[in-house]
Amino acid sequence: MREPGVSPVAVLREDGGWTASPLDSRQGRAGGLSSTGSPADAHGASARPPGSPVGLHRVVAPSGVLPQGAERLDASPELWPGEVRIRVERLNLDAASFRQLSDEHGDAVRAEVLAIIEARGKMHNPVTGSGGMLVGVVDEVTPESPLGLKPGDRVATLVSLTLTPLRITDGLARWDGRSEQVPAEGHAILFARSIAAVLPDDLPVPLALSVMDVCGAPALTQRVVTPGSVVAVIGAAGKSGSLSLAAARRAGAARLIGVVPHARDAGTLTAAGLADEVVIADARDPVALAAAVSQAGGPADVTVVCVDVPGCEHGSILATRDGGTVIFFSMATSFSAAALGAEGLAADVTMLVGNGYAPGHADLALDLLRSEPGVRGLFEGRLA
Repeated sequence: MREPGVSPVAVLREDGGWTASPLDSRQGRAGGLSSTGSPADAHGASARPPGSPVGLHRVVAPSGVLPQGAERLDASPELWPGEVRIRVERLNLDAASFRQLSDEHGDAVRAEVLAIIEARGKMHNPVTGSGGMLVGVVDEVTPESPLGLKPGDRVATLVSLTLTPLRITDGLARWDGRSEQVPAEGHAILFARSIAAVLPDDLPVPLALSVMDVCGAPALTQRVVTPGSVVAVIGAAGKSGSLSLAAARRAGAARLIGVVPHARDAGTLTAAGLADEVVIADARDPVALAAAVSQAGGPADVTVVCVDVPGCEHGSILATRDGGTVIFFSMATSFSAAALGAEGLAADVTMLVGNGYAPGHADLALDLLRSEPGVRGLFEGRLA
């Protein structure tokens, strides 16, 4: 059992993983504060002043940064005004993070995820810089919260786990480490500027969570694509890729090119009927990728990058016409490689970072799932 007043500090191990080291949380704190940094009365109860709407009051180290950039957050369950506590049911690790953790840690992936959460007070992969999202039930809402949630609501958080205070209490005992969806028990904290959506009653929780995890991709794709466009989606058989194809079609795209890495994915995407042309190409091979898109009717007016491996920046730029747009949704993207690559190729393309949020993005993604049998089939097949 941890000693009173002692909380974990993120420590980078020699093998590149994270572990927790005790630090007396009373050190460096002003006198008269509880272990969570709030004023405490004689019985230990907190009479907290208003917290920051973006969660600055939860940052333990280093000071002066936002929660996403912090090394460690305070994930204590006591609420500050404006906060909401969620009883966690399931985490959804983002694809890039899950791939990296699985590849590096193998059967020890569960222990590594637990170590990251314990050390950092959030699920923030130090290698990929990404996290994911979660599903849970609203446990408590402070009167000052503007999120419109109430106790008992089952919600998906639409903000990254990299900035969400999180504590796990079951050791992830029900997770076999083979899926990016992680059954879990514990709690998470939402701030006044957080985003959450109440889960729909007509969809299974794992399916709704999978959709909401990538709902920013179709929203931005639909916003960028104009009628008559040629659109290429790299990683088109995946979650964000299939939704982006459907969104591009709804926006009036004249030709949809789906790029996948393997024949198996090509067969799945062809059967789904979401693309006009399905091509097999390694997105890490710039020349091969550009040639494949060109032969399928490109270059593209809009290229949407949805793969979860690094090294796809130059190929996506080459596959896009001068004056076109590349949208990067992959957390494996190197934005310096993209910028310098476009410069080195003398490519006049606009490059956009998919930030995961757009007004109405969850409703749009769920509507695409309900209205497009091909999209739903791909999602259900992935879960199966």
